[in-house]
Amino acid sequence: MGNDRLSRRGFLGALGVALAGTAGCQAPGQVDGPATAGTDTTPQSRQSQQSTQSGGSVYTNVYREVADSVVSIRVYSRIGRGSQGSGFLVDDEHVVTNEHVVAGGDEYYVRFADTGWRQVSVVGTDVYSDLAVLRVRNSPDDVSPLTFRDNDPAVGMRVVAIGNPFGLSGSVSEGIVSGVDRTLRGANNFSIADAIQTDAAVNPGNSGGPLVDLDGGVVGVINAGGGDNVAFAISAQLAQRVVPALVEDGTYRHSYMGVTLQSVEPLIAEANDLRRASGVYIDTIVDGGPSDGVLQGSDGSETINNTEIPVGGDVVRRLDDTPTPTRQALATFLALETSPGDTVDVTIVRDGQTRTVELKLGRRPRP
Repeated sequence: MGNDRLSRRGFLGALGVALAGTAGCQAPGQVDGPATAGTDTTPQSRQSQQSTQSGGSVYTNVYREVADSVVSIRVYSRIGRGSQGSGFLVDDEHVVTNEHVVAGGDEYYVRFADTGWRQVSVVGTDVYSDLAVLRVRNSPDDVSPLTFRDNDPAVGMRVVAIGNPFGLSGSVSEGIVSGVDRTLRGANNFSIADAIQTDAAVNPGNSGGPLVDLDGGVVGVINAGGGDNVAFAISAQLAQRVVPALVEDGTYRHSYMGVTLQSVEPLIAEANDLRRASGVYIDTIVDGGPSDGVLQGSDGSETINNTEIPVGGDVVRRLDDTPTPTRQALATFLALETSPGDTVDVTIVRDGQTRTVELKLGRRPRP
């Protein structure tokens, strides 16, 4: 028994020093300190965002409202890997974070602002949205869960990122929503739809923490950042579809067309004799997939300006009543408005003619 305790202590201690972090995460055990509110102190922010509380700013108010619900996360693996990230409480016993924070772990620990580390379990993960849910059986009584916004944020809206960059607990950074409806690279060449772009500072250790508006509503789950004033978060709208399913049965089922596609750009429009460079071009069809026999992929190519351009594929202009001028628009419709088994009307341009076909969506293959 004594040898088991010593072995376990040595195992965890070694990992605390040697673990390598993953994208948006950090190796645990590097830097840690007391909770602080690193509020913005630029002259413009001081003039335009004054608060009535104790001479602080509006960011101080948001921090006070949200920070207690944000947790530090440490993940340990028996093969010498692990990560450190952030998360936040969404009900009395569940914490949301990124899938990449917990991937490959064997033991999981969280710490609230005023507690020690406590071991938790993984309820469910979804690699295709980079979301995961942990169960915390004894969350502090005085900590209130955070709530997701019901609608998309406006571009230019001020937001705050709260988390644990580089292990610095309770750190806050401010910025604006720089863009919406972004697509992020996901697993197996799939995309994560409807992502939020922000210029709020996001660094390793922030992954899984909340991006919130000035009322404390969750705009998104921070996913990636690291420079050039560009960071991303999984949108509240996608999270509100995925998280309840992970809590219920540990998995989420994504709609699947079984195609590879790209936005119609000028050279694709020229090569395919399209009147306008808009829509989504279908390049290939997965054999046996939902679109096999329904949609048409490329049957050749044409060289324009020394660039090989695919030709002969369908161009999707609408799904049901929703226009799809870009790949991002199509991906967002599938992610937020459909489920596997749904049948959608697909308006396409094929051989210069516009037509509508019915497509029954499948379930995205498991990773």
